Amino acid sequence: MNDTYRGEAPEQGDMMTDQLIPTDPPLRCSPAELRTLFLFEKLSDEQLDWLCENGWVKTFQPGPVYTEGEPATCFYVLIDGTVVLSRRVGPDDVETTRTSQPGVYAGAWRSYLGDRAPDTYNNSMRVTEPSRFFVLDSPLFAKAMRDWFPMAVHMLEGLFYGMQSANDAIGQRERLLALGSLSAGLTHELNNPASAAVRATAALRERVAGMRHKLALIASGRYTLAFEPLIALQEEAAALVAKAPTMSPIEAGDAEDEIGGWLEEREIYRAWDVAPTFVQAGIDVPWLERVADIVPDDCLDGTIKWLYYTVETELLMNEISDASTRISSLVGAAKQYSQLDRAPFQTVDVHELLDSTLTMLGAKFKDVRVVKEYDRSVPTIPAYPAELNQVWTNLIDNALDAMGEQGTLTVRTSSDGECLTVEIADTGPGIPPEIQGRIFEQFFTTKPVGEGTGLGLDISWRIVVNKHHGDLTVLSVPGDTRFRVRLPLAGADEIAAMAAGSSEDVTAQGAS
Repeated sequence: MNDTYRGEAPEQGDMMTDQLIPTDPPLRCSPAELRTLFLFEKLSDEQLDWLCENGWVKTFQPGPVYTEGEPATCFYVLIDGTVVLSRRVGPDDVETTRTSQPGVYAGAWRSYLGDRAPDTYNNSMRVTEPSRFFVLDSPLFAKAMRDWFPMAVHMLEGLFYGMQSANDAIGQRERLLALGSLSAGLTHELNNPASAAVRATAALRERVAGMRHKLALIASGRYTLAFEPLIALQEEAAALVAKAPTMSPIEAGDAEDEIGGWLEEREIYRAWDVAPTFVQAGIDVPWLERVADIVPDDCLDGTIKWLYYTVETELLMNEISDASTRISSLVGAAKQYSQLDRAPFQTVDVHELLDSTLTMLGAKFKDVRVVKEYDRSVPTIPAYPAELNQVWTNLIDNALDAMGEQGTLTVRTSSDGECLTVEIADTGPGIPPEIQGRIFEQFFTTKPVGEGTGLGLDISWRIVVNKHHGDLTVLSVPGDTRFRVRLPLAGADEIAAMAAGSSEDVTAQGAS
């Protein structure tokens, strides 16, 4: 708008207009009419005169007045007509306010906050019928607020930026709480394979010492068996370990009884301690019969012990390898989850993010069954992966809390061509219908005092909607609760641009 306008309505051809369709020419306003609007009813005559000298009345025909993201140039107050305010969520415009109340306001109403306030419209406004507005340029609106209500402006600034700082601090606290919980779980998960590796290493040291002892006996000539057959049997036994079949407990017990009996008949020392290891390695009685046919009777006990050490050494090395792989996987999942070595904004595979979060929360699953219904054909998306991981953490953690120690957690992904959908479903008792509309409110929680902050879903909503231009909804009945996250498949530039203003709350404008 014309920032230097005084006294007369600017010519329509000389104005910048916030809509592309024709509008009626701007007109002088009436102080008496302004006083009928609740926003101005307490102003003095001089203030009303100033508004009419510096602003004007404009009638907009049905259609858009301004669009979200455009420079916020004007402050609008409805005199008569109907306005609709909306915000862009993914590919859709979501209506937030529809009103015919005279005096409701929208547009550049935050301009009095100065340079730190966003200088673009944070929603879109359209009218559904010919509607008249009092219009004031944003710099003049800011001047009036600061000149007429200096104390109120200071208080509003304090409130606005104080809430912003509080939200940032609260969000940081929530992230720290989640990190603490995840760290405890990760420590537990890392401790198991680390302890297994330590135990296996100690046992391996003993077995290697035993093999050295047996080797010394063979070298001393105590056994008449030549090295070649012994080494051949050792290689064959090691190969059997790599191909050992998986047995049920009943099958393993029967095999141990058979081998233990065979060893005991031949007076093998500690036969029943040796039998389980041979079964685990896939060695059976026919193979042992072949060993007995190859070696002399006086060497059978020593040969069996040599093979036992060989087999157990292989098994222990496999255990160490498995434990090390598990530790490496957990560290990799933690690295993927934290995104510490990656750019904040990037193109990501959402399945990698989901898997890393499930791994990080693994210690909490107990008897909960996890079902992954991934559509691997969905494309990568532009996103802030570390923050999306926080969303998955909050949703999965809530699902686990709802189910307790038993139930089924289902993680689904799909795509409709415009958005990628991630659904976190649980078989818990569900969310009562009377509170479903409040669950995304800040500090709202159904958990006992000290157990819930009421921030997880609020922060998740902000990350999905404000920062990623997506949508977060819930569908819940007893036994089936689904949190559905929709994220745009394209629009990296728009998402990155939104990040600059993502710390600001979505403010409902239009009603005092």
